[in-house]
Amino acid sequence: MINGVISIRKEKGWTSFDVVAKLRGILKQKKIGHTGTLDPDAEGVLLVCLGKATKLCDILPDKDKEYEATLLLGVDTDTEDISGKVLNTKDVISTKEEVEKMIMSFLGESMQIPPMYSAIKVNGKKLYELAREGKVIEREPRKIIIYRIEIISIELPRVVFKVECSKVTYIRSLCRDIGNALGCGGCMEHLLRSRACGFDLSTALSLEEVEEARDNGSLEKYIISIDSLYPEFPKILIKEVDKKLIDNGNKFTSIHIEKTIYPTDYIVGKEENSQKVLVYDHEGNLYGIYSHFIDIDEYKPYKMFI
Repeated sequence: MINGVISIRKEKGWTSFDVVAKLRGILKQKKIGHTGTLDPDAEGVLLVCLGKATKLCDILPDKDKEYEATLLLGVDTDTEDISGKVLNTKDVISTKEEVEKMIMSFLGESMQIPPMYSAIKVNGKKLYELAREGKVIEREPRKIIIYRIEIISIELPRVVFKVECSKVTYIRSLCRDIGNALGCGGCMEHLLRSRACGFDLSTALSLEEVEEARDNGSLEKYIISIDSLYPEFPKILIKEVDKKLIDNGNKFTSIHIEKTIYPTDYIVGKEENSQKVLVYDHEGNLYGIYSHFIDIDEYKPYKMFI
């Protein structure tokens, strides 16, 4: 069984689950999951977890996400993208300068109402399921952060821009909000995720390329190890005599540690009370991610890979 993460370039028209199902067939293993869902009409980097790494699906560092989007002003749809039913159209009377200024005003923190067509659950039911039943319910706004916006082109009514953002940000909803702020409405016409968790399109494989790598024996070089995803975590090696502690997923203290390897530029003594560490046996085999509670000198399991 393959254990690790692989970066896939999802094509337009595929759901994220379609990619997982296809990979299960290519790699002949069932234990596969994805992180950071992409809409069917979106394309780009999709990180897929294999084997033991599926335990990371809900905790992969959700950072460094970059998208390239096309905003179509003057059109509102029920899905907030071009695939949906058109609800309203308006002329775009804003100038390029006004559009650019408005887009840049979305930098920083804000509260965003997620779209009805999303996988967010309300009372045990996904919003898109309710939307398909013709229901529209009130959604709680969620805090998002837009770290960077780069406008590539403005050819009204279309705007192409890049955006770096926090998790839970919906680019469809960002397009909607920009259009509403300009008074003409807007929807997302195209979306490409160009980077996620430090991996960009240059290292992402198409499904066809995964098959080729499997057949020519080069697949291993594209598998990202679990610990390489957390370069900022200290590495803890347990004494051979105390290996049974981590074999059983038990907590331990500093007296059981053989060696600690700190990342470059790590400042000892500047840690918060609780920090994550990678725990290995004395031979260097990764056992899991532990939480280190510094004030009581205790290491407790967070995610185990044994």
